[in-house]
Amino acid sequence: MSNLKRRQMLAILGATPAAALTWKPGEAAQTPAAPAAQTAKPAAKPAAKGKGGFKPKFFTAAEYATVVMLSDIIIPKDERSGSASDAGVPEFIDYTMAETLSDQPDRQTAIRGGLAWLDNESLKRFNATFTKVTDAQRTQILDDIAFPKKAKPEMSHGVRFFNGFRDLVASGFWSSKVGVADLQYMGNVPSVWNGSPPEAMQMVGVTYEE
Repeated sequence: MSNLKRRQMLAILGATPAAALTWKPGEAAQTPAAPAAQTAKPAAKPAAKGKGGFKPKFFTAAEYATVVMLSDIIIPKDERSGSASDAGVPEFIDYTMAETLSDQPDRQTAIRGGLAWLDNESLKRFNATFTKVTDAQRTQILDDIAFPKKAKPEMSHGVRFFNGFRDLVASGFWSSKVGVADLQYMGNVPSVWNGSPPEAMQMVGVTYEE
């Protein structure tokens, strides 16, 4: 997947409707099964800790590792600011799945199905799960699903998942402290208004009272 500058990503996301993982129930049911060692079920024990000791409530340890890696591929650290994981995006996505979408099992199934799809596609091509292959191999997979208009029909599940996941990453990042700083948004700042300039006042024939 080509390295987009963050300004370019903002323009792209602003010009296209958010996918937001809105799979229909039938589509969610058609997602490929996860590899036996990584079956997509809630972990019986707390999943592995993420950055800062975070314990995901929704994802398994393997799923969360993929979420972190994929988030940082979408928004990597650069000279301007930190990466998606630096901004707490994986934690935001876990919270969204566990809490915000707790009453929408189809959407939960969709993201789990998408993560499983990545692992299955990686196993099929490179005999290893997504987090275990090389950067070049991951790029090869993502290049096939990152651009809907160019994607092959058989990549449709991956395309839908990736575009929805990218929207989640963008939403989490640019609503975070790191993301707001990246935008250099100043907000409402105090200003001083000294009135209309003399030229404008002269044109309409009025003056300020002394």
